[in-house]
Amino acid sequence: MPETPVTQVPDQPAQPTAIEDKVDRRLSVAPMMDWTTSDARVFHRLISRNTLLYTEMVTTGALIHGDRERFLKYDPSEHPVALQLGGSNPQELAECARMAEDWGYDEVNLNVGCPSDRVQNNMIGACLMAHPKLVAECLSEMQAATKLPVTVKHRLGIDDMDSFEHLHAFVDTVKESGCRSFTIHARKAILAGLSPKENREIPPLIYDHVYRIKQLYPELEVVINGGIKSLDEAEQHLKHVDGVMIGREAYQNPYAILSEADNRIFGADLPVAERIHIAEAFIPYLERRLAEGAPLYAVVKHLLGLFHGQRGGRQFRRYLSENGHKRGAATDTFREALSFVAPNTLSNEDEHPHGSARTA
Repeated sequence: MPETPVTQVPDQPAQPTAIEDKVDRRLSVAPMMDWTTSDARVFHRLISRNTLLYTEMVTTGALIHGDRERFLKYDPSEHPVALQLGGSNPQELAECARMAEDWGYDEVNLNVGCPSDRVQNNMIGACLMAHPKLVAECLSEMQAATKLPVTVKHRLGIDDMDSFEHLHAFVDTVKESGCRSFTIHARKAILAGLSPKENREIPPLIYDHVYRIKQLYPELEVVINGGIKSLDEAEQHLKHVDGVMIGREAYQNPYAILSEADNRIFGADLPVAERIHIAEAFIPYLERRLAEGAPLYAVVKHLLGLFHGQRGGRQFRRYLSENGHKRGAATDTFREALSFVAPNTLSNEDEHPHGSARTA
C-alpha cells in the first residue's frame, strides 16, 4: 500500500494512455457530484491501487467555454481514472473526448443516467434514454475523436419507458455505435416529481434486468451499479456481470469497501494498510494542497468516513467538522483530529493534550 508522498499535478497535460492499455472495471467508484473530486480520488487511491476511479460529471459547456484546467487537472497517483462527460451534442462531446486523451485520462464516459432537472433542461443525463439514436451518434463521434475507451453509464429506463423491452432496445441501438462497455444503474429514473436523492432510493432495484443484458450480449462488458454496499455483494454480482460500480457506500465507508478490493476483487496479494497509516500517507498531499491555497476542510472532508465504526471515529469527524473551517486551520488541525483515533501512533508533540482516544 503506497505511503510515499503523492506526486504533483502536471503543469502541462499528461501523456495520453496507450490505446492497448486495458481498463479493468471489475470494481469502480461511481462518479458523484461534489464527492468524487480529485482530493477524494487521491485519498481513495491510497486505499486501493486497482479500483477504477471516476471524476464528477463535467459538462461539455464547462470544458469548452469554462476553466478547462480547473475541471481536467488531477494528480498522477489517481490512475486508473476516467473522465465522465455530460452533454448531447456529438461534436462537442468529441472535442471533449480529445481533451480527455490530451490530459492522459484512461477512459471517457458519457452520462446517460443523471435525473436532475438542472441537466435535463440541457439534454444531459437520463433524459437521453428517450433518444437512443442520438446517444449512439454521440458515442460514435467520441470514439472517432480519441483512442481512449469510450463507455456509457445509464439507467434501466425512464418514467413509463421502464420495461425490459425498452432497456433491450436502448442497448441494442447504442451498441451499434461500437461502444462495448455499458454501466447500468439498476433503477429507472423518474424525471418529474423526484429529486436526484429520491431517484437513488425510491425506484426499485431490478438487478435481474442487468444480468439479462449480459446474457443477451455476452460480447459487451456490463458493469452493474446501484444499492451495492459491500464486497460480499460485489462478489455475488460478479458471478453474473463483468464489473461492479459502488457509489455512496464507497465514499461514506471507504475503508470497508476499498481496503480489501485489490486482493478480493482483482486477485492481488498486497498488504492491507491500517486506517491511521492511510491518513498519515495523505498528509504530504494535504500540505501541498494547503500551499496552493485550498481550505483545509475542503480537502479533508473526504476522509470523514475513514474511521467509520472505529473507536474515536465520531470525535475525529466532529473535531474536523468544528475546526476545519476556522481561519488558520492547517495540517496541525488534521493531526489533532487524528489523535482521537490513534494517539499512540503519533509523535509526542502531536499527542492529544487530554490523553487517550475516547470511545465513539
